[in-house]
Amino acid sequence: MKYKVVLLLIAFPLFFNAQSFRNYSNEFLNIGVDAAALGMSKAVVATTNNVNAIYWNPAGLVGIEDYQGSLMHASYFAGIANYNHAAFAMPVDDNSAIGISVIRFGVDDILNTTELIDSQGNIDFNKISLFSAADYAFNFAFARKLIFKDIKFGVNAKIVRRIIGDFASSWGFGFDAGLQFERNNWKFGLMARDITTTYNSWAINEEEFNKIKDAIPGQNQELPETTEITKPKIQLGVAKDFRIGRFFNLQTEVDLNVRFEQTNDIFSSKVGSIDPAIGFQLDYDQLVYLRLGVGNFQYITEFDNGKSLSTQPNFGVGFNYRGVQVDYALTNIGSVGNALFSNIFSITFDYNFFR
Repeated sequence: MKYKVVLLLIAFPLFFNAQSFRNYSNEFLNIGVDAAALGMSKAVVATTNNVNAIYWNPAGLVGIEDYQGSLMHASYFAGIANYNHAAFAMPVDDNSAIGISVIRFGVDDILNTTELIDSQGNIDFNKISLFSAADYAFNFAFARKLIFKDIKFGVNAKIVRRIIGDFASSWGFGFDAGLQFERNNWKFGLMARDITTTYNSWAINEEEFNKIKDAIPGQNQELPETTEITKPKIQLGVAKDFRIGRFFNLQTEVDLNVRFEQTNDIFSSKVGSIDPAIGFQLDYDQLVYLRLGVGNFQYITEFDNGKSLSTQPNFGVGFNYRGVQVDYALTNIGSVGNALFSNIFSITFDYNFFR
């Protein structure tokens, strides 16, 4: 039996078991952007109205009045993975706006030990190399007010680039679309992600694949499928603003995240599943913000096969001064099980204040 250290098989098992139509594909795009939104458990589809609406609901871009920019950085798993986001948006006229954003989620400096041990059992540490596994998303958004009163529409075209060192890479393309409607301090939002499905096409380096295909007898003997399709998802939101005294404002929102698959969500069937999220934002004269949220209502299977309901709380604060807003959130990466909570920081610039 040959013995090889095959870190690649451990780090990326989902890739090597890929199916064409996958329930979980391009999952890095579900993490979210902007610490302000993450502090509210992502319950912002009805209220988002700045440059970060490119991600949450492009219809909200109509709310910007001048050039806006946004930056976010987060480290996960004790700094092993890094998540970065940058965005820019601007109004085209009184009724429309455009925006562009870039997302990168990557693990760098991974040890490639596929050639550490040769066929004779000799170890050569000089054959260890490093590689990165990185996912990129480039988003191009357009938003416009419709002829119907109080209705805004937005569309987001996205290009997805995924790279696993020299082993494999893919290109993907898809569309998102959103609506927002406001009446009597009530706000409603609809965000449809991957409405045409997002199609990823992989190119696999067969030479690198041949180095590892016999590492585990009887497994990975054939090349994995090279196409995957991301199913559509829908997010519905309803929000209301409250005035508290002279200086305080309270924004509340409830969202329903709908997947067309059976999951561990609190409401689930063979047709689809629903995961609710609730967010609160209290601000003092739009200068200081306190945010709370709860989401990720999941049934967890215990060791005795019993079921228990788990939730994920989130917390955030923000400061806005002269067009520069700094936000912080304490949240979990992409709502994944018992993963440790991470500290998220983001900053948003609004050029309107500098004119």
